[in-house]
Amino acid sequence: MVGLGAIGGSLAWQSRLAGISRVVGYSPSLAEAVAALKASAISEIAESPTKAIRGADLVVLAVPPGPTLDLIGRLAPSLEPGAILTDVCSVKVPVMTRAATWGLGDRFAGSHPLAGTHDSGFAAAHPDRLRGCVVYVCESASSEGPRAARGVMRFWEEVLEASPILIDAAAHDRQLAWTSHLPQAVAYALAKALADRGFGGVSYGTGARDTTRLAGSSPEMWLDIMLQNRDPLMEALSSVESGVATLRHLIETGDRQGLAQYLEIAREFRRGIDR
Repeated sequence: MVGLGAIGGSLAWQSRLAGISRVVGYSPSLAEAVAALKASAISEIAESPTKAIRGADLVVLAVPPGPTLDLIGRLAPSLEPGAILTDVCSVKVPVMTRAATWGLGDRFAGSHPLAGTHDSGFAAAHPDRLRGCVVYVCESASSEGPRAARGVMRFWEEVLEASPILIDAAAHDRQLAWTSHLPQAVAYALAKALADRGFGGVSYGTGARDTTRLAGSSPEMWLDIMLQNRDPLMEALSSVESGVATLRHLIETGDRQGLAQYLEIAREFRRGIDR
C-alpha cells in the first residue's frame, strides 16, 4: 500500500481485518505510517515505495494523481512477476495511458472508490470506510487487461466488500467531471468568494458550512485532478456559469414564477439523490 491517507489507510486496514496477514505500507510521512502500524492497519512499514512492493501480489497506489503517474514509471521495473498494480485516483485516462506507456497493460487496472472525504491523512481512515461503496474499475486494452481487471474487481468485492463496476476510462472521466469534480470546483469558488468578503467565522451558519465543506479538501490532490481532467471539467463549469446567469436574471427581473420553477427543479433533483 503506497499512501496511507483516508482511502489508502482504510483499504489497508480493512484488508487486514479481512484476514490478509501481510500488508506493507509506505507513506512519505513517517508519523502517518507509525499511526497505521499502531492501529494494525498495516503489518509493517516500508522505507520507500520500491521496498514496499517487494513480494507483493497486489500493489495499490493511494496517492494524488501527479505522484501516481510518477510512481507507475518508478515501480514498473520492480514489480514481482505476476503482481497486479492498481490505483484509486478519481481521474483515469492519464493513469491508464501512463500504465500502457510503461508496458503494464497486462498487469494494471485502474480503480476509483466513491468513498472520498474532505479530510485527509490516516486520521481520516476507517476500517469500514470502503464497505459497500461503488468502485469504478477500468481495464486496459491489452490482451491480458481483462484478467487484471477481474483480479482487481475480485479484490474489491471479496476483501473489501465493495461493489465494483467496470467502466471505460474516458466515460469515467466525463462522468466524474460532473458528479465529483464540478461540485468540488464550485465549493472552492464559493469559499474563495466568502474569504474575499472577509466576514468573521461566527458569521457562517450551516448553509455556508455545508456548501463549502468540500473546500476543506487537499489542494495538492485537486490541483492534479482539475488540470488532468480539464476539458470535461471546463464543459461542466460552463454549464454552471450559464445556470448562475439564469438565476441572476430571474432575481434581477423579479420573475417570481420563473424563480420558483428554477428552485423547485433544483430541490426535486436533490431530494431524488437520497431516495
